[in-house]
Amino acid sequence: MKTLSLFLVPFFMLVADGNKKAVAPAAPEVFAAPACSIPNTAFQAGEKVGFTVGYSVAGAFVPAGSGSFFTTMERLNGRSVYHITGTGRTLSSYEWAYKAYDTYETYVDVETFQPLQFVRNINEGGYKKYQKVSFIKSANTAVSNEGTFNVPACVHDVVSSVFYARNVDYNSLKPGDKVPFSVFLDNEIFGMYIRYMGKETITTKYGKFKAIKIKPLTIKGTIFEGGEKMTVWVTDDANRVPIRVESPIIVGKVKIEMTSFEGLKNPMTALIKKS
Repeated sequence: MKTLSLFLVPFFMLVADGNKKAVAPAAPEVFAAPACSIPNTAFQAGEKVGFTVGYSVAGAFVPAGSGSFFTTMERLNGRSVYHITGTGRTLSSYEWAYKAYDTYETYVDVETFQPLQFVRNINEGGYKKYQKVSFIKSANTAVSNEGTFNVPACVHDVVSSVFYARNVDYNSLKPGDKVPFSVFLDNEIFGMYIRYMGKETITTKYGKFKAIKIKPLTIKGTIFEGGEKMTVWVTDDANRVPIRVESPIIVGKVKIEMTSFEGLKNPMTALIKKS
């Protein structure tokens, strides 16, 4: 059984349940040069970013969950790693309809910015799943609870891919350019990309921001439609913190907004005015 984390996965922008299939609309392919190792200019140990998750149906917005990312510095197999933990859960007022508490973790090599270990621990409506994946970079394999799988040299997990995306130099791209990468999830490899859409100013409940607009390719499932339907706005500064995510679903729309931040690596210069 493959499930959708309704409340945490939209942070990761990439994952859906059911018979997953990466779906891209027909268009001329313009790719930015991918980098296996990328300098980390966007975040540091001690960073914590909070989010709220809700649904818009028939014009009404219903808050349904909350989540956060937290980063620490640790050692794993003799390597210095960023231990990034993403958590998501339903609000207590919404648990009568659907109760979920999910934790996703990645351990990213500080020097190579490649994931060395991934942990997925989900509890969604009574369905529980625990998966641990070790990436053996010297052999280009991923070892999970279910076996050993060959993977591309620069493969990411769903959490490390988000932090990889935060470090992309969007100032070097033109609107329409794509940044490709691969993701290992549920013992499968997915060829993904982010399409850079340009810059704009947006207003959230937190405040008014200068933002970078991107569209990640999503995986088609029973909730998300697949393709480039999801839109993500990140701060137009060195942090590139996700401040809003919107995506249509079968009924209505998922909307995620940043609610808090602390321990940022760089000044939050994208914030024009706080609400």
